[in-house]
Amino acid sequence: MSTDRPGPRAQARAQTIAEIKRIGREHLASQGAAALSLRAVARDLGMVSSAVYRYVRSRDELLTLLVVDGYNALGDAVDAALAQAPADPATRFRLAAHAVRRWALAEPAWYGLLYGSPVPGYAAPSADTVAPGIRVIGVLLRIIDDAHRAGMLTVPTSTPAISARTAADFANIREQFALAVPDGLMVSVLTVWTTLFGAVNFDVFDMYGADTFADRTEVFDLQLDQLCHLLGFPSDGRSGEVIPDTADRSVR
Repeated sequence: MSTDRPGPRAQARAQTIAEIKRIGREHLASQGAAALSLRAVARDLGMVSSAVYRYVRSRDELLTLLVVDGYNALGDAVDAALAQAPADPATRFRLAAHAVRRWALAEPAWYGLLYGSPVPGYAAPSADTVAPGIRVIGVLLRIIDDAHRAGMLTVPTSTPAISARTAADFANIREQFALAVPDGLMVSVLTVWTTLFGAVNFDVFDMYGADTFADRTEVFDLQLDQLCHLLGFPSDGRSGEVIPDTADRSVR
């Protein structure tokens, strides 16, 4: 009788790779991505350096495994935050944004691998990283697109001038994500996307300065107010209950 359960050898291999990634994440946090070394990982694993290459062929492959796992962990955190969320788009947007910030503050080194400075000499292979890498922006786009389709967004009073080249790029994004969002709103979406992750980066990487803001969660909420207003969400920007950031680093 056939079974889908992997055999003992496959299970042992999967467990070893999981341990390699776990130690890799520890080294990522303690030494940084640029210093990641398979030899050092093998040493901490109690394995000769030649043996570790049977499981992970290079430092770049290990980085790719960590990138993919990081994107998926962040995507899982956002999905979990929205699992029981109300339908109100502003509330869903806020919950998703706070989930990104919470995960980033809890996993600053892992988040830095995804959204921080590029690792010298490493280029993430798009075939492996694009699908997990667009999970969060895909969630945000669905929230905005659903609100647009339902006629819930305030229509902008003017549409920015958009070149044919950029309009074609927006059309490709609409096709990729099956969106109905018009070009004018796509400009707002682009601004929201980059501003949201810029705000998280400022917090995670201490770019505000240690003594500038006593309550960074409030600062983040004020930024979300502006982003909700930019998107035209039908609320005062504070609708619904936002889960507090338990990993907050606002007080220093």
